[in-house]
Amino acid sequence: MVDRKPPLASDGALVAVPNVFAEILTGRAEVSFVYRDDQVAVVMDIQPLNPGHALVIPLKPARFLCELDNETAAHMFVIGKRIAEAIRRTTLDCEGVHFFLADGAAAGQEIPHVHLHVVPRHNKDGFGLNLPDRYFKLPPRSELEAAAQKIKAALKWDV
Repeated sequence: MVDRKPPLASDGALVAVPNVFAEILTGRAEVSFVYRDDQVAVVMDIQPLNPGHALVIPLKPARFLCELDNETAAHMFVIGKRIAEAIRRTTLDCEGVHFFLADGAAAGQEIPHVHLHVVPRHNKDGFGLNLPDRYFKLPPRSELEAAAQKIKAALKWDV
């Protein structure tokens, strides 16, 4: 088994980008805090998809989700769930909630610090996923099995 780190070739831009979250978490940048504990902070996104769009940011610096310890990674999602529940109790337009975590530049990550978007959604908000044509064509089972075998072979549990 090969031990691989996340590739930096496609994520080179993430290394060069100033980390605005470091500025936010240390109080050197203007921010609207929603919540903070000893593991994460929740702030309002300054470019919201919809009103109420919040970010759950771990206090520990980590570019990618795999660089976080399991406890902090799990806590991000627990707090994200609580934020979503709170958003649903407000008067914000919220028919659903979109959780989004871009892990790497190819996935749309722009800031070199992992973070979870919690986005209130409504049917006519204009946001959506642009799916490629191949999504609508089911692959042969052999392709799915081949991918499953590769993932199984690389799977490590740090227990």
